[in-house]
Amino acid sequence: MSPALVTQGALVVVTGASRGIGESIARRFGASGARVVLVARTGETLERLAAELNGMAVTADLGDPAQVEGLIARIEREANAPVDILVNNAGVDDVGLLTSKQAADVRHIHQVNLIAPIELCRQVLPGMLERDRGHIVNVSSIAACGAFSGLTLYGSTKAGLTNFTAILRVELKGTPIRTTVVSLGPVPSDMLNTVNEFEPARRAFRRFRRLQLMPNVDRDAVAIAVVDAVRAGRRHVRLPKRAAIYSMLHEVPRRLVEWTLVGIPSRPR
Repeated sequence: MSPALVTQGALVVVTGASRGIGESIARRFGASGARVVLVARTGETLERLAAELNGMAVTADLGDPAQVEGLIARIEREANAPVDILVNNAGVDDVGLLTSKQAADVRHIHQVNLIAPIELCRQVLPGMLERDRGHIVNVSSIAACGAFSGLTLYGSTKAGLTNFTAILRVELKGTPIRTTVVSLGPVPSDMLNTVNEFEPARRAFRRFRRLQLMPNVDRDAVAIAVVDAVRAGRRHVRLPKRAAIYSMLHEVPRRLVEWTLVGIPSRPR
């Protein structure tokens, strides 16, 4: 098992922290003694939550590459402390057939869900490696390993994020920096409501529920599991547990490649 990272006193950045899963994760880290930096587009809600958690609010639109650029340096400067834990939680959906989408739709969802998390990892890692301390959490979805009509764009972003995290973990092998990918089923939210407005997706999710394979996931349960995973250095959080087999099977080819390449250094010597 990977060494644990103590959350007491750690500086934790949570994106998409103004509501939903992000809010719950921020609250849980705050309750564990961490100093939480909340990042989201909405300022007023964010400020209230930051004040409640005795944390710090940073307003930034991750859909705007210019606002993502230098964001970690901005946070560390304003917090006067280095980032110990980065939680890439912010995400958007865009449900519907690919043929109904515009080029701007494709760019936007990939910017928020995939490019911004990768860029924030790129920004935060040099400092973590220099300090020999850090943990990155990327919040993904079971949609990364399942083909649901209408989730073409969303599923592609989450598949990219899951695979990115797996490869990043290989690159960080031999360092103290840990990663966790969070694979989630449906979480009651505005995003889930949007998915349910598209009939094929709604019927697919209904079938999974009828077969008792994919019940809704409680966001507070997600927050508890994420903080526990950081403390224990675990590489995966899979909820609901009865649907974990999908992401586990999806992980098999990556693990086979890792085993095949045992002994080959992942970082230049």
